[in-house]
Amino acid sequence: MIRVLLADDEAMIRAGVRAILAADPGIEVVAEAGDGREAVALALSHRPDVVLLDIRMPRMDGLAALAELRRVAPASSVVMLTTFGEDDYIARALSEGAGGFLLKSGDPRELLAGIHAVAEGAAYLSPRVAHRVIAELTGRRMTRAAAAREQVAALTPRERDVLALVGAGLSNGQIARRLYLVEGTVKAHVSAILARLGARNRVQAAILAYEAGLPDSVEPPDGGGE
Repeated sequence: MIRVLLADDEAMIRAGVRAILAADPGIEVVAEAGDGREAVALALSHRPDVVLLDIRMPRMDGLAALAELRRVAPASSVVMLTTFGEDDYIARALSEGAGGFLLKSGDPRELLAGIHAVAEGAAYLSPRVAHRVIAELTGRRMTRAAAAREQVAALTPRERDVLALVGAGLSNGQIARRLYLVEGTVKAHVSAILARLGARNRVQAAILAYEAGLPDSVEPPDGGGE
């Protein structure tokens, strides 16, 4: 039996959601809250498996309640339920640790599937939300890649070669052998690369190389290394 705490400031919405949940013999609504602060208090007393949180509520909204629940009741998984599908709500809810995100306008079967999935430790996004998340992540990745390519373009051809091998995980000695350079020269190139890219260390430089696509063109060493 999945024990659910339902939090929404609209009584009619709570009644409708409760009716949907009642149709599933594996789900039991153990408590209802009308705002985020009450939801946190009830979660502490009832210890539900899943907390179903509306985002827009008085006193403490769903996002603030989510952050508090992750702190004081980490064993309770949280599913966000809202009529709003804005990207910033989705991103903030997921970054705060929500296990699921559902729209009130979605299919009731999505609600049941989401609660079961989250209760079992999985994540669940309604199809429309999943589409938004994928689009946002794709956009962010493309933006980062373009920015990384622009930074890398400021390097000399030799520095790009060195950076590519840094991104592939090679040591200075391995890079020196690959490019037929003295190791001290490689160290100088690496120092110059870090300064030009504004990277604090090799790890940051390697990430930039990866985002710019440089490691893809580098073959691993035949063997040996330092």
